[in-house]
Amino acid sequence: MSQGLFKKIVAKTNEYERTPIPASELKGNRSFLGMYAGEHTAGTEFVIGPLFVAHGVSAGDLVLGLLLGNLLAVLSWGLITAPIATAKRMTLYYQLERIAGKQVVRWYNLVNALMFCFLAGSMIAVSATAVGIPFNLEMPTLNDWLPRTPGWIVTVLLMGAVITLVAIQGYNQVSKFANVMSPWMILIFVAAGIVGLAQLGVGSAESLFSVAQEVIWNGVPLPGMSRFTIWHIIFFAWFCNMAMHIGMSDLTILRYAKSWTSGFSVFAGVYLGHFVAWIASGILYAVFLQANTGSQEFAPGQIAYQTLGIAGAVCVIIAGWTTANPTIYRAGLALQGIFPKVPTWKITAIVGGITSLAACFPALVMKLLDFVALYGLLLMPMGAVIFADFYFAEKMGFRSEGALSSKSDFSWPALLSWVLTLVFCLGLNFIYGVEIFFLGLPGWFVAVAIYVIVSKMKYPLTKTLAG
Repeated sequence: MSQGLFKKIVAKTNEYERTPIPASELKGNRSFLGMYAGEHTAGTEFVIGPLFVAHGVSAGDLVLGLLLGNLLAVLSWGLITAPIATAKRMTLYYQLERIAGKQVVRWYNLVNALMFCFLAGSMIAVSATAVGIPFNLEMPTLNDWLPRTPGWIVTVLLMGAVITLVAIQGYNQVSKFANVMSPWMILIFVAAGIVGLAQLGVGSAESLFSVAQEVIWNGVPLPGMSRFTIWHIIFFAWFCNMAMHIGMSDLTILRYAKSWTSGFSVFAGVYLGHFVAWIASGILYAVFLQANTGSQEFAPGQIAYQTLGIAGAVCVIIAGWTTANPTIYRAGLALQGIFPKVPTWKITAIVGGITSLAACFPALVMKLLDFVALYGLLLMPMGAVIFADFYFAEKMGFRSEGALSSKSDFSWPALLSWVLTLVFCLGLNFIYGVEIFFLGLPGWFVAVAIYVIVSKMKYPLTKTLAG
């Protein structure tokens, strides 16, 4: 998910963590085009595309849903995140500290770190499905939550240990490696789609539409899987990176942009990774299912190997590796905010251990769509808090950056917005059966409303301040 530019940005974030970015350090659109193109063509793409097939989405719903959902995601980055990032030019964590206070931010960092651990764990598991091919390792199935064999556990733990060791000793080399391999992975996805279509008997435009509608995305879910509609695709494509755009995590990156319009540069990433790559990996899974009729195995490594041979398996290993490493690094950064006196290597080792243990459970891969939605949902309310504080403080009559203005380490408006929004979303899910993919949109508006109401009570804008 992270490239050489991200490493540079992380380094500079440390330099300007609590001060606005100087004009000399600002970057143009080209820098963000390259970064986002690499970040959104990663190991997760080998899982998400096949899961759409497993959930029985139709071809028309998939294509139209991805076009619309990714457009909404681009607009969210460009119109919501980027304007605040370029106006404030501060990291997400420092802005939250000024608004919510250090104590609330510590809890936010803990949740963020745990989510990063689980995401990295799913990518270690993805790489393990390719590593296990030469050893004829029994792979997990779509409905597995627990590891099937000791061999799976050993493979995952070994992969986790190697990836953690590299993250501890040589993150700079890993980021350079990822930067070199990213264009190759994009080409592999394109090649996979072309080769896969040929193996499915596509030889003309007419047969392409026929195979797409009747073989690949035929509208029939696999046993034990729910059926996805166009609305599932739209909302997943829009909110799979909810934590980054309306959750405001990308404030830390986009604060380096010369103009807020750089937020639209993400289109290069989402339409390569979240359109082309998802469709291509779906084709790979269709080839696998055709060759293994009735199989419930769900192993991205074997799926890629079925169509592309060794190159496909190696690509899965690299994709999982280059996604897990920076994700472990990000988790370490989040935890360092809570334990600043603990050495970096110890934090990274602990994160790697948690990640490797989590990776042993296939549910992280099989339920990746739900996990990604949950990850965004947990962090989304704080993005709404930042949005409301930026746009509505003066208009609605309350002090901006309540924790800073009141010289407090704790902000009730921010905490209540976070907790009550999640309770509201939980209620929609349990009482009314609203699926997790659809909770982010109403939840965001609820978080904004709660923050504005409680802030007016807690931090009223007095006449003296107003004058």
